[in-house]
Amino acid sequence: MPSLEVSGVTVAFGRAKALDGVALAAEAGRVTGLIGPNGAGKSTLFDVVSGLRRPLSGRVRLGGRDVTRMNPARRSRRGLGRTFQRLELFGRLSVRDNLLVAAELGPQRRHAARAVDALLDRLALTDVADLAADALPTGLGRLVEVGRALAVRPSVLLLDEPAAGQDAAETERFAALLRSVAADGTAVVLVEHDMSLVMAVCDVVHVLDLGKVIAVGPPEAVRRDRTVVAAYLGAA
Repeated sequence: MPSLEVSGVTVAFGRAKALDGVALAAEAGRVTGLIGPNGAGKSTLFDVVSGLRRPLSGRVRLGGRDVTRMNPARRSRRGLGRTFQRLELFGRLSVRDNLLVAAELGPQRRHAARAVDALLDRLALTDVADLAADALPTGLGRLVEVGRALAVRPSVLLLDEPAAGQDAAETERFAALLRSVAADGTAVVLVEHDMSLVMAVCDVVHVLDLGKVIAVGPPEAVRRDRTVVAAYLGAA
């Protein structure tokens, strides 16, 4: 059973369909890629999965349970974590406190401080733990946001362009982190425009274009798919 299952999801803005019958499944222990041109509907799909937007039709299931009508807080308690395309941190709080806020709401709340120390070490953020979040460069800020999502111990982790602002070395370390998180048994869903990262870490890739899934498969097969190439190049 997939940790996350999306079926038949449709979202419309006026007469335009942002998503049209979209299906997606993500399994524990795997990194599932979600790629597509700008405006394809990737962040909208994340909004539906996380409960920020109600679909016109379709279902979202977490661990086999229908959560389509649950609010974001209940979905979080059921094991859903997320980062956002636009960096969302508590800028005046320290890096440590950004993670602590989340850890105190999760299953490790009785040992939140210890869990945060371990997470800071895992993310190589210990040296900046006491700095204000808004003092960090974008690449590190993205990593803090990922850490905050991990602090609630999610079974499903949605990452919306988490490598934006990272240099090549940071991206390489981040790829290793994603593999490690998946190896822990988490179902990771990655929206990313860095195709080298997608090809390096994803087990399966879903491709969205104009609100529809146009391809699903292993990264190398998707990369060679003519429909996918046409979508990215703007061909008919």
